[in-house]
Amino acid sequence: MTIANEFYSQQNHGPFEYFELGDFALERGGRIPACRLAYTTLGTLNARKDNAILFPHMFSGTSKHMQMYVGAGLAIDPARYFVVLPNMLGNGLSSSPHNSPAPVAMGDFPEVIIGDDVRAQYRLLTERFGIEKLELVLGWSMGAQQTFEWAVRYPAMVRRAAPIGGTARGTAHNHLFVANAMAMIKSDPAWAGGAYREPHAVSAGLRLLGHFFAQSGLTKEFYAREQWREIGFNSQDEFLAGFWEAWFAPMDPNALLSLLRKWQLADVARHTGGDLKAALGRISAVVFNMPFAQDMMFTVDECRAEHELTPRSTLRPIPTVWGHFGMLGLAAED
Repeated sequence: MTIANEFYSQQNHGPFEYFELGDFALERGGRIPACRLAYTTLGTLNARKDNAILFPHMFSGTSKHMQMYVGAGLAIDPARYFVVLPNMLGNGLSSSPHNSPAPVAMGDFPEVIIGDDVRAQYRLLTERFGIEKLELVLGWSMGAQQTFEWAVRYPAMVRRAAPIGGTARGTAHNHLFVANAMAMIKSDPAWAGGAYREPHAVSAGLRLLGHFFAQSGLTKEFYAREQWREIGFNSQDEFLAGFWEAWFAPMDPNALLSLLRKWQLADVARHTGGDLKAALGRISAVVFNMPFAQDMMFTVDECRAEHELTPRSTLRPIPTVWGHFGMLGLAAED
């Protein structure tokens, strides 16, 4: 089995549990009836309830994909910490377009933003577990967006924050990037305005999306060095088909669109009337801002600009030829 196949085997998403949110009102209007938040926990919550870590996931992922970073002898050791891995609303496990009933099913699923995820996670932590302090919130990409939202929205609750390869507010370039990703799904006639009968019918749009992420998320050096050989592929075409097309092929297009729109709207400055400096100034956590050194999706310069506005922040760029996808952990040095 190749390394790539081992990675894809993680797409059996369980086990996970549900936290019932009830009739969940959304920040931009609308609501999700009988809303459910899927989550996984690792480790044990201590009697003082002060050893909790929150670790949300990235775009197109689930709680399962972050579990490789939780284990004995690792920085996030379940023998020491109680680790909560929530699934974003719209990701396919939590309430999403394809598992919700009318009137919010499929293309009628309401617009969800990062703040909605964080409010849902807050309820999970406080109502189910009685957690009032978090030792650490961390996440990669859209997980970083959630990390920033947590640190700004609930500053007294977050002791440490580690946004990895993501920003607190998307740039104009990032907004365009996400718009293009959404357009690729919608360009497939089988998408039918979100009313397709089978997700797999939108295969052409999902294939385009995979190629787009292969081009934008990896570095030029990755392709120049034919780094795909290191994970078991014999050609670039084989890598595109066997890795990127295979990654998106089983996913629900409306769910991906819901997540992409959420990514595009991420902005902690909405808490402070559009003033990003004021929003980041609310953070009291110790912050390690960790961009990937050659990331073309969330650049080091973009992360540095936010780092300079954030109290108690340290900038720690991560060198990797995998660019934004260094967090996949497919290279031994990563």
